[in-house]
Amino acid sequence: MTARPPVPPFTRETAIEKVRQAEDGWNTRDPEKVSLAYTEDSRWRNRAEFVTGRDEIVAFLTRKWTRELDYRLIKELWAFDGNRIAVRFAYESHDDSGNWYRSYGNENWEFDEDGLMAVRHACINDLLIKETDRKYHWPLGRRPDDHPSLSDLGL
Repeated sequence: MTARPPVPPFTRETAIEKVRQAEDGWNTRDPEKVSLAYTEDSRWRNRAEFVTGRDEIVAFLTRKWTRELDYRLIKELWAFDGNRIAVRFAYESHDDSGNWYRSYGNENWEFDEDGLMAVRHACINDLLIKETDRKYHWPLGRRPDDHPSLSDLGL
């Protein structure tokens, strides 16, 4: 198994780095690539769905990004301690009917000694928004370094 630095125990700086790595990964919308940041037996609770292991993670993310089109995500560190990180996030996407949503949530993460995420608990709420109310307009992929954070956007 290959380590995914930074590894625990986290400092404020390494926790922020880990959060940005997660955001960047999810913004690729590549389920196979994203799954490699998790342990082979990683356990998730995402809303009311329970996922275990990389194969289920890939299937889950494939379904997710088939429904959530033009997905763009921002994550922000909330707290950290040892091998755990808590984040808040918001993402924007639309469905195949053109309805735009901003989805807000919190995640609690636990990492193994190699820096792979072993546990992920996510609570998410969806808000229907007008296309004109969107705040995320960067090209699909990684959020530019100069794009405002959640706090900067008042989210």
